[in-house]
Amino acid sequence: MRSKETSCRLPSIPRIGTGKLLLLDTHIVIWLAETPELLSASASAAIDQEQVSGVLAISDMTLLEVARLIARGRIEVRTSLANFLQQLERNFRILPVTSAIAERTMSFSSQYPRDPVDRVVGATTLVHGCRLVTKDEAIRATGEVNCVW
Repeated sequence: MRSKETSCRLPSIPRIGTGKLLLLDTHIVIWLAETPELLSASASAAIDQEQVSGVLAISDMTLLEVARLIARGRIEVRTSLANFLQQLERNFRILPVTSAIAERTMSFSSQYPRDPVDRVVGATTLVHGCRLVTKDEAIRATGEVNCVW
């Protein structure tokens, strides 16, 4: 990890928008902050549009997954773990796991990824009736979640 603490390039967005919601998968959050050039043109356009007219959101499971990845050295960010997570909380609406989301994780097809975080993120997308920005081909290939890439 880099020793100098700096702020990352997370978007500054309103936490309350027009009711439109765009959910970001974990890797999208990290890329948006650290390497936005990895985003597709469609993903960038959707994010840019929602920054103006809607709300960018992440599942609370994304916070946990980001913390785990940073703590284990799987990804490197230009700030401390605590600061990065606090920036996520300031810049995204955090959607908690609810009973409806937990129940929905159990009803995906056998083709949907079995990873619990992927299932929570997908179920969060469906329960909130929004789109998911993800490059994850396994999620997109099922067609069970409305995805942007």
